[in-house]
Amino acid sequence: MSGEDVLIPDDRAFSNFKNECNSEDGWNLTYNKSGITVWIQILEEEKSLHKIKCRMVCKDVGAETMYDVLHDIEYRRKWDANVIETFDIGKLTVNADVGYYSWKCPKPLKNRDVITLRSWLPMGNDYIIMNYSVKHPKYPPKKDMVRAVSIQTGYLIQYNGPSSCTLTYLAQVDPRGSLPKWVVNKSSQFLAPKAMKKIYKACVKYREWKQRHSPGYKPWLFPEQNPLSSIPLSELSIQHADSLENIDESGVSESKDDRADLSDDEAAN
Repeated sequence: MSGEDVLIPDDRAFSNFKNECNSEDGWNLTYNKSGITVWIQILEEEKSLHKIKCRMVCKDVGAETMYDVLHDIEYRRKWDANVIETFDIGKLTVNADVGYYSWKCPKPLKNRDVITLRSWLPMGNDYIIMNYSVKHPKYPPKKDMVRAVSIQTGYLIQYNGPSSCTLTYLAQVDPRGSLPKWVVNKSSQFLAPKAMKKIYKACVKYREWKQRHSPGYKPWLFPEQNPLSSIPLSELSIQHADSLENIDESGVSESKDDRADLSDDEAAN
């Protein structure tokens, strides 16, 4: 296997992720409105490489419901308007698997996709779901997509009581391309808050939806329900960004349709 060994995160990795979610050192506040806060860290300006962290307080959504919604791939296809295609490839352990996800980018940028190793862990009343990019021989980059790299992405769900939680989303993703500054600005000022609001709305509607769609089926809670075939770690390798094509989209202007959509959404909020 080429590159470093692919590792399934251990307790220390989950603890480090939780600490970074809770830390504000080195983060620049870019948005704070209606219970949603967004921070960014610019790592390499010329590569548009940055970290983004979003936090949302949900006063009427329990931590368990949030955890179910973020896991439920069938439900994601219903509420996530940005998803193009998403599916599980195989399982590694009772709390780790490999999956594919592709999503729409703001026009006129090319759409992106990733292959990730995802792992999850309940920590008392809190939960963590996190992932990073890997390579799988059966799923090479597609011609019509830009293969992005998740260096580390995940969610921390913190219990605030029986029907309240705080969700923190932390992402360091290399989009594989020199993106214009408006993309980074738009992601922190508009796209990230909008995504958090969509997650919240999905949580509110989840219980009713789940009662009509295999209500007892939750393989993230009950591993014996997981239908995925096991895949050996030896089939996987680390996805390094420098091995992928780099797309220069730095000169791309935001489309008029997208700007109009943005204005309409802001007016509605």
